[in-house]
Amino acid sequence: MKLMFLLLLAFIPAFGQGQGSVSLGESMVSLTGEAQGTTYRIKYRDEQKRSFQQQIDSLLAEIDQSLSIYRPDSEISQFNRSMSHRFMSPHFYTVLKKSAEVFRDTKGAFDPTVLPLVEAYGFGPAKRPKGTFVNVDSLLQYVGFQHITFDSISVVKQKANIRLDLNSIAQGYSVDVVAGVLEKQGIKNYMVEIGGEVRTKGQKNDGQAWTIGIENPLHPARLQTTIKLHNRAMTTAGNYRNRYEVNGQVFSHIINPKTGEMEQSSILSVTVLAEDAITADGYDTAFFVMGLEAVKQFMVTRRDMDVYILYTDDAGQLKTFSTAGIKNL
Repeated sequence: MKLMFLLLLAFIPAFGQGQGSVSLGESMVSLTGEAQGTTYRIKYRDEQKRSFQQQIDSLLAEIDQSLSIYRPDSEISQFNRSMSHRFMSPHFYTVLKKSAEVFRDTKGAFDPTVLPLVEAYGFGPAKRPKGTFVNVDSLLQYVGFQHITFDSISVVKQKANIRLDLNSIAQGYSVDVVAGVLEKQGIKNYMVEIGGEVRTKGQKNDGQAWTIGIENPLHPARLQTTIKLHNRAMTTAGNYRNRYEVNGQVFSHIINPKTGEMEQSSILSVTVLAEDAITADGYDTAFFVMGLEAVKQFMVTRRDMDVYILYTDDAGQLKTFSTAGIKNL
């Protein structure tokens, strides 16, 4: 699950058709609408006050047609039902390529073949009854991105019953695609937010930086902090909204693909800043699975990203960890 910074709403991990509205300020254009099972909010400075909403909605629907596991006619659903698939759009290949990078760099903490486990725990499109027994050992044989091979033309399973779920990275990719639309039109100052994933460039009308808020996970109606974002993307993964409890056991949608178990971690949310949203989106859930100490070690050599983690100590008190690059923001 992704957390919404600006509106403090829960991200719904589904995809759907877009619809929205346009608001024109002095030179600031604001677009709002619904797409991919969530909402979007886009602001940009344009002296011509042009609206690109129709083009943006069309692109988001196109990505939905490629990557939504909630659509039986999508490319990814077609692949999940077969052993191979020839790409019909550039979206599937682009997101798979980034997924392979994050899978490799996090040593499997990010693994988009985790769908059988996600469904078994009662999340995703399968609508399995929540809280039922999950035979982890029997399902782990169907998890492993190493069993997927692909090039720019097609993707192939090396093992039957492997299925892909790219929801944990596709939203960030969508943000980048929308940002690309604006930049091709000469827009130099913008903020794109889809389901809580954000990318900015330039400044707002008043010359100030785009300021993005992060929720306090212990008090979700409150902001924990704000970050000034300049020419960067920012995404957050958290486990305190998309969850349920049965017989005293808490079930969370964040699952360790190596063990098959739901993460029982002191970490409550992970925010990642990167040059683009697909990178931030790919690593935020992986960092959640890796744990605080492993993330600290990982970030020593990764100067291209920054991270802000909210967690609880042994006394249940909220604590923070942030990399050096984020402290001045």
